Amino acid sequence: MLSIVLAVLASAASATAAVLQRKAARSEPRGAVSGPRLLWNLARKPVWIGGVAAILGGLGLHAAALATGPIILVQPILVLELGFALLLAAAVFHSRLHAREWTAIAGMTAGLVLLLISLRPSGGEPGQASAPAWVAAIVLTLTTVALFLWRAHRCPDGHARRPAYLGVATGLGFGLTATLIAAVTSVYADDGLAGVLTAWQTYMLAVLGPLVFLSLQRTLQAGRLIVSQPAITLANPIVAFGFGIGVFGEKVRTGGWLVGTLAGVILITTCTVLLARSPLHDGASRSAPDPRSVRDAQSRSRPPL
Repeated sequence: MLSIVLAVLASAASATAAVLQRKAARSEPRGAVSGPRLLWNLARKPVWIGGVAAILGGLGLHAAALATGPIILVQPILVLELGFALLLAAAVFHSRLHAREWTAIAGMTAGLVLLLISLRPSGGEPGQASAPAWVAAIVLTLTTVALFLWRAHRCPDGHARRPAYLGVATGLGFGLTATLIAAVTSVYADDGLAGVLTAWQTYMLAVLGPLVFLSLQRTLQAGRLIVSQPAITLANPIVAFGFGIGVFGEKVRTGGWLVGTLAGVILITTCTVLLARSPLHDGASRSAPDPRSVRDAQSRSRPPL
């Protein structure tokens, strides 16, 4: 239960970071700068600094959740970030949610509950996973990330598929960092700080974390959230499932429960796309202008006869 609460809080913190960083990234010309130059420009914006603080807080909550529960339980809960981000965007941009958004948020929550009840993940020892299993899973994940980054590089700026490819690569990167965090927290529980300092996962996390963070900034700048956010949100748990079952040895329910699992996945995916389509993520309001105001503006703009 504690891991669920911590994962939900981590989702809320990540949503706060996403809204703040999206607001900062939108002020940068698309494709004009990248890499360290992009980070330097963003670092001078207070709203972006606030987003970084939210990321650090979410990272701490995420690590605590992974230390107290299976990764297959924790990572799917992070899809709630999209719903939280929508609620925060409505508050930041002084808009209101409509029936579609509320329905999608409720559907995503129901799908997540159905998924976790059907799977009922348990067990797993990240700190005791074999080296061959780690190597095979990491190579497969990084190869897939490289493939999507290459595809994104091949797309010109402004192309609709570019943010989608970058989103998948970023989501997979987040999933991989989560597995490393799970391993580090497991080592800390067994061997304390000395074990953490001698674990190879610690140093890989130190290298991979900033790279994934940079990939996120590039993804946010590449295009609309409607394209990139579903890719980020849905790619993350895929890595968690692969590592959880194939590397950490976590157990899930099969048999007839797979029907509930599939239904939960479909419901989450559908609602994720619906939420990502909301204009509130881009700071737009769906409230229609008053027709009388439009007519008055038009009449004022006509030249006198």
